[in-house]
Amino acid sequence: MIAPRHILGTFDEALASLRNSVLMMASLTERSLDRAIKGLLERDDNLCANAIADDEEIDQLEKQIDKDGIEVLLRFQPVASDLRRVVSAMKLSPNIERVADQATNIARRARKLNWHPPLPEVELIDPMYAHALSMFKDSIDAFVREDVPLARSVIPRDKELDKMNASANRKLIERMAQEPEQLRGYLNLIFISRCLERVGDHATNIAEDAVYAAAAEDIRHQHAEVAQ
Repeated sequence: MIAPRHILGTFDEALASLRNSVLMMASLTERSLDRAIKGLLERDDNLCANAIADDEEIDQLEKQIDKDGIEVLLRFQPVASDLRRVVSAMKLSPNIERVADQATNIARRARKLNWHPPLPEVELIDPMYAHALSMFKDSIDAFVREDVPLARSVIPRDKELDKMNASANRKLIERMAQEPEQLRGYLNLIFISRCLERVGDHATNIAEDAVYAAAAEDIRHQHAEVAQ
């Protein structure tokens, strides 16, 4: 049975507008993260500054999504799958905003690293970034396309990112012992690694919300239960 469209498509239009705002927020966040990592790898302070400046626009979008979502709920009083889609879109924005916060943190740490001679251990960050970014992009795609299998596939990938973070930390701590004069630099790289690990956590949250929006299934903490 084909579900009937809402009268004049007004709810559909409001929901599409809300989802477009979420997509815009995600796109800006991806750009900010890319600028922060390039600022680190290329030692480019301007890219770092741009990543930090992006945060204000992303914060404003989060507030607008909250406002628009509440207006949709009050105006149309959606139920069932429609309600899930609106609520999930509103829940996504805080996780996207927190990814943007991590981009800002990375950019600030990168700028500090740029004041000092380059550390070859910065190469540990690039594969972590690629992994975290792929998780983030797939989680957003899963939400937009209502692709439950894709959303589910994001979640176990977080364990691999955790392992990469732990491995990078061990190597950096070893280098700190060998070169104590570079202590601050290695600490900054450890913080950047941790930021990318947090991006994976937020991507996991987004993927869980994507499953809920599409299938009405709450899978939060299920992966933790399986691991026990």
